[in-house]
Amino acid sequence: MTSSTPHSAFSSSDVVAKYAEGPKRNVPGYSGILPMTRILLGERVPAQGRVLVVGAGGGLEMEDLALANPGWTIDGVDPSAPMLELAASRLGPLMSRMALHEGYVHDAPAGPFDGATCLLTFHFVPPEQRLPTAREIHRRLKPGAPFVVAHLSVDDGEGERDMWMKRYAAFLVSSGSEPRQAAATREKVEKELTILSPSQDEAILREAGFNDVRLFYVGFTFRGWVAYA
Repeated sequence: MTSSTPHSAFSSSDVVAKYAEGPKRNVPGYSGILPMTRILLGERVPAQGRVLVVGAGGGLEMEDLALANPGWTIDGVDPSAPMLELAASRLGPLMSRMALHEGYVHDAPAGPFDGATCLLTFHFVPPEQRLPTAREIHRRLKPGAPFVVAHLSVDDGEGERDMWMKRYAAFLVSSGSEPRQAAATREKVEKELTILSPSQDEAILREAGFNDVRLFYVGFTFRGWVAYA
């Protein structure tokens, strides 16, 4: 993200404390995203590689990558200080191979990195900042380095978005939310976040300089791509 303040959701101590529970409950297919991400990165990131994690707060992604790849060093950047504190607490001894940076992607080290991720983050980035953010990630990567990105992305054809958002609310209910709470979550997401269509998201990656953009994950209203610098 390149704006000057973190999204308000991650300033709440209650949200931060319960963060680790959220993705499993709120993101269809989340259990497969982390393994798929490390497989896609591992195809090109060397055994002693360096990876950039954009939107690193909480530490779930960094922990998964570090445990599976003992030779990797990982830089994580996030605008929320409380979320970075949570990440440091979660990572514990793994912090010897980590560096956490408070801020947005332009505050991250210049690299060059062997790979990068941005999971469940881009939908918080205002639309006018999506392309600049993607470009900042791209310029920190070595040529051919993989970039794995996943976030809310829904077709905007007539009735299409409404249908999928209804299904998303139904998924929340299936995960344990009360119907009224699920409806409120849907309303909050649609009001506070700008959800682009998959074609718009892919176009941004290509305009930022990424090649061979490929879809690897779809979970109702979420999609994920791998692309190469």
